[in-house]
Amino acid sequence: MFRGIDEVDWASLRHAYGSAEDVPGLLRGLASADPAERETALDRMYGAVHHQGGVYDSTLACVPFLLSLAVREEVRDRAGVVELLVSIGGSVGDGSEGDGDGGGSDDVAARVRAVLRAGADVFVRLAGDADAGVRRAAPGALVRFLDRPAGVLALLRERITVERDDRVLLALAEGLGLFARRHLPAAGAHAAEAVDLLAVLSGPPYGPELRLAALGQLAQCAPQSLPADLVPTVVRLLRDRSGQRACGRHAQDSPGVDTLAGRLRRLRPSDEEGARLLRTLHSALDDRVSDRVALLCGQLTSPDALDRCNAVWMAAGLLREWRTGGAEPVVLIGAQLGAEEGRLHDAAVAVLAELFELARPAADHLHALVTCRPELRVRHGERGAPTLGGPLKALARAGDARATPVLAEVLAGPVVPHDLGLVTPHLGRAAAPLAPALRRHLARVPLDGSDTHERAVPLLSSLTALGDAESVPSVLRLLRGMPDGLRLRDAVTGAAVRALAAFGSAAREATPDLRGLLETDCAVSAADALWSVTGEADAVVPVLLRKLTDGGRGRYQPAAAADVLGRLGPAARTALPALRRMAGSGEVSERTAAACAVWRITGEPEQEQVLPVLRSAWAEHPRTRTAIAGCVAALGPTGAPLHDLLRAELTSPRRHRATAGGYVGHDIHEDEELLRVCREALGREALGREGGR
Repeated sequence: MFRGIDEVDWASLRHAYGSAEDVPGLLRGLASADPAERETALDRMYGAVHHQGGVYDSTLACVPFLLSLAVREEVRDRAGVVELLVSIGGSVGDGSEGDGDGGGSDDVAARVRAVLRAGADVFVRLAGDADAGVRRAAPGALVRFLDRPAGVLALLRERITVERDDRVLLALAEGLGLFARRHLPAAGAHAAEAVDLLAVLSGPPYGPELRLAALGQLAQCAPQSLPADLVPTVVRLLRDRSGQRACGRHAQDSPGVDTLAGRLRRLRPSDEEGARLLRTLHSALDDRVSDRVALLCGQLTSPDALDRCNAVWMAAGLLREWRTGGAEPVVLIGAQLGAEEGRLHDAAVAVLAELFELARPAADHLHALVTCRPELRVRHGERGAPTLGGPLKALARAGDARATPVLAEVLAGPVVPHDLGLVTPHLGRAAAPLAPALRRHLARVPLDGSDTHERAVPLLSSLTALGDAESVPSVLRLLRGMPDGLRLRDAVTGAAVRALAAFGSAAREATPDLRGLLETDCAVSAADALWSVTGEADAVVPVLLRKLTDGGRGRYQPAAAADVLGRLGPAARTALPALRRMAGSGEVSERTAAACAVWRITGEPEQEQVLPVLRSAWAEHPRTRTAIAGCVAALGPTGAPLHDLLRAELTSPRRHRATAGGYVGHDIHEDEELLRVCREALGREALGREGGR
């Protein structure tokens, strides 16, 4: 197995963490009789030699030894070795080579690919191995590394006829799908044969799991071959599959101790195979959103709790990426809250909390849960401060006014979660009854505590959203009393200043404090607040002008200064030359903020500069769209030159920060806010047309 391993100059080779002199020990560890040593060695191979999909010169040196290990029957866990080889070859074959020191070059990737192809006959042997795990890993290797399409297809067909292990059959179906995708159109005839075989596997007399796998592969490589009644077929097969395994199923997890590890364990799908089948199908259906919604509704009404749990997570992925416009899946997710605590219950709570306003169709279910289960209102973890319970957080984020009295009860209790203040802004004016309690808690925040930031900032955010001017004394207490050197003092100061800005002229007694902050790192926020409180443009414009070019320690201060200058409107005309310069250079956030400011100050779109900057940012940097739409909305009829962008956004089915086949982040709320602002701006346009008649 290891002939010649000591002749390799491993010390001169590299992996993700430097010298590869430890690699011979890892390779030998893969052949150890000790299961823990084997697992550790495999984990470290992924962590160093194949770090995050990268390949290095040490990876190249390992491949012959890994191939040798894969065929030695006395080696335990050979399936893991084959999977490692498939991962190495799959990453380099897909052009995702690593860029590690000394090992991530295209040349190394090409050489790794060549060695795997030269040794591909190993995988022909492994396709019929006695170990089912090895047989399951082999099809992916055959398709990727054996350069004989006819031979690969013949072997896959043969293995399907003789294989009796269900999980290996699924891998063979996946291999056929990969084969078809890789060989269209170059080896069209062979690819067509693979598609035909998948079509056969998708129907009777094959079992529901294999048929589901075949349908998922057809959706990826030959959607035209899918049955017309795809959704009913898949739902029926899912129920047949769950019925077949019902007898041997383990009981649902009990709640157990509420630890992070326990919650993560419960949130993982217990039906990994079912989750994988459904991910494949949903991914392949992509923009066929109506089909995916119908499929989810079928899954969410399954009698099988595992199918419903998988569907909850699939729904989260769909809603993150697409603006579905339908409430039915959310209602059905809410219905899962009646399940006993465990994977399904926890999954439904986690997903609804992520949906923000989209969770409103499930609000009745959430309200019923927080009403009848008061122990779920606050979560007491093993470490750290208590947090708001998931069901109550989801209800408040959905903007449901019924959360207000429940939050009032929590505020009146002995322990107030630090994150309570972060959800109340989503309730809007419905949260007004909470203001006195929030104010009292703010007045009790210690001025010099290690947790002053964690306690004060959420409360300040809530009172800012409510515009609670009666909080001015408590806000000033923080501003005036926090000692220098307090952890995250500037963050608390910034939140306090933003609150004063929201209170406007009612915070006039804070004027000296705000003036005193104009020469600090909080200068932009202080200038914004001073303008809001006093309307003194002469006092704030020079400060903001300095921050356009001198951001101090704050990376985002130039853009923030431009935003404030834009809100000042014509009173900030002296800043126009600097803003025009910024609009023509710098980071996209700065260019966008400056262009918006110029437009708001002059009232003119400036065809030569402002509109091109904003159109370019909108198209190339979707994260700028909410700011641009807000600018257009603030301009009223003057914003008409960009109304076409807003109309197009409202008709786009994909969320603005999602990408084909995926999404950026999880902020559904940000996307819904963009849509709200677009509607507001275009609504004003319609009102303007009505007024002009």
